[in-house]
Amino acid sequence: MRAIALAFACALFALPLRAEGLERLMQALRFDDTVEIMQREGQLYGAQVGQDMLAGSERESWARMVARVYQAEEMGRILRARFAEEMAGVDPAPLTAFFEGLGAEVLALELATRRAFLEPGTEAVAAAGYQRLVAEDAPLVPQIEAIIADSDLVERNVAGVMNSNLAFYRGVAQGGGLGLGEGDMLADLWAQEDELRTETRDWLHGFMAMPYAPVDRADLEEYIALWRDPGGRALNQALFVAFDAMHEANSYELGRAVAMQMQGEDL
Repeated sequence: MRAIALAFACALFALPLRAEGLERLMQALRFDDTVEIMQREGQLYGAQVGQDMLAGSERESWARMVARVYQAEEMGRILRARFAEEMAGVDPAPLTAFFEGLGAEVLALELATRRAFLEPGTEAVAAAGYQRLVAEDAPLVPQIEAIIADSDLVERNVAGVMNSNLAFYRGVAQGGGLGLGEGDMLADLWAQEDELRTETRDWLHGFMAMPYAPVDRADLEEYIALWRDPGGRALNQALFVAFDAMHEANSYELGRAVAMQMQGEDL
């Protein structure tokens, strides 16, 4: 009986230690900085949605509604909660050690690139840079392709975007602003799949060319190796599930906001 009590006490003691370990990993992965950038991406996307779907008079209060949808605190809450769920049973210590070391440099460059992509014209510059690398037969090109293939980045991103778009349609429809059934929504999304896959691959090529170009090739090989081991694969899965959950929640609320705005209501 005493042994059972000791085991139970140890289990209780391990819970806060595990939570601390996950929190340290999330800090190493710079979740807060990532959410800040994605909040701005969402605001820009929301502004474009308003231009495309709303009449001029309906856009007057649209920026305020978009700001309510893309709130960093709520985005971070969803992200952290789903990430913690997906990382259950995964030891965060080796991953934290990597992203507090070599991975910190790579991650900083990735975030800087993503922030730069907020500015008009940056994606075109990045795409041109990747094409130059291909023309030069640069060794970075197969490394970029390895990262994309190992983590199944094209298909995972395509699925994530399609699910987010479906969530948006559902938000608009359930808010009374769209007379489409579920079948019509899905048909429209599937019709975009091939084009979306091409756009996603092109975006990944340009995006990866910018941050990885200054990284030492041997260091980048270590980065590639991380995503191939079991811990890295588990991390990749957890990141996609968590970020997809966040994006789908935002997309649904943005769809509801569009419907409310069409009807002259507020969130």
